[in-house]
Amino acid sequence: MKRIEISSRENTPHFIGCWQLDPNPFCVDIIKFFEAQTSRQNPGATMGGENPEIKKSTDIVIDPVDLNTPELECVSAYLDQLFQCHADYIAQWPFLKSFAPRLDLSSFNIQRYLPGEHFQSIHSERSSLSGAHRLFAWMTYLNDVSDGGATTFSHFGLDIQPRAGKTMIWPAEWTHAHAGQVLNAGKKYIITGWMHFPPSNAAK
Repeated sequence: MKRIEISSRENTPHFIGCWQLDPNPFCVDIIKFFEAQTSRQNPGATMGGENPEIKKSTDIVIDPVDLNTPELECVSAYLDQLFQCHADYIAQWPFLKSFAPRLDLSSFNIQRYLPGEHFQSIHSERSSLSGAHRLFAWMTYLNDVSDGGATTFSHFGLDIQPRAGKTMIWPAEWTHAHAGQVLNAGKKYIITGWMHFPPSNAAK
């Protein structure tokens, strides 16, 4: 794991943590898992349901309770690295320890984008009461993409081009509204989800 510093055009703090993970072998293994699990693949959806004008992708939803199954071993190995990134994020912003010493993972997605597909709608990860428990979003690119497919954080003038193993953690708030540019060629694979406050009884 290597921390990456990303600078916005406005040169202001953006609170987007970024790291380069060694992509071998988990990126290839997760992509192979995705392609083999055709029965689990569904059209990408948002909280508002399926709308290809907003988001057009193919997704597999992973429930954390299933992570002990052998077929998801590659995903579990990846999450170990993600948790290291989160620990480094906390080290950069230690105030987080005072109110979020523990965070949970909800169900998360492995997504594939083909040419012409996208998540073009600018959105944030906490935009209604149904997502109010979310504190951070996270995402790792599983392959290199050279033509389209960048992630744009509009408020910060940031365009992040996919590279296998590149991982980001960012606040779920409206301040970090973002969108995915249309993929022009090839395929784009990501794994993405949220870190959220645990149930109130679990935090006691």
